[in-house]
Amino acid sequence: MSIETISLSGRKKQVSNKEMSFIERLYLVAIVKGLFITIRHLFKRKVTIKYPEEVRPRSEVYRGQHMLMRDDQGRERCTACGLCALSCPAEAITMKAEERKPEEKHLYREEKYASIYEINMLRCIFCGLCEEACPKQAIYLTKSKELVHTEYTREDFIYGKDKLVMPLEMAIANTKA
Repeated sequence: MSIETISLSGRKKQVSNKEMSFIERLYLVAIVKGLFITIRHLFKRKVTIKYPEEVRPRSEVYRGQHMLMRDDQGRERCTACGLCALSCPAEAITMKAEERKPEEKHLYREEKYASIYEINMLRCIFCGLCEEACPKQAIYLTKSKELVHTEYTREDFIYGKDKLVMPLEMAIANTKA
């Protein structure tokens, strides 16, 4: 018995519902093939990396820890436009914008800044869309060996500005180089 169906491409496709033989119904051939694959893998050499001493090489497009960048004068680049939060498919970024006060001119470049900037690392999928969406190149996913640190509670995985903003010494060192 055959049934005629139409595929999504519009081409017809013949589908057959033939009866299986007794040997096919026992699935012996499929079981033997599966056992053969399992036995073949038992004798392969296993790749083991002794993690703290040996580090696995990372890909060229590796995206590591997030960092909020500073400009050459040590001021935060983020203007709290919210494009990074909108582009995040995992909705891991939250921020609150505030107006800069006159005495904070040396801290922030623009009139508006992110008073609260948080990334939930448990939700983040490290896709890099936040980095691409930012018009000021304020957020950057490092390419160094820095990984997201292990923590014990969920609250510790919500990274605020204290963990995300580039250290001032590092910003000054980048301008000298």
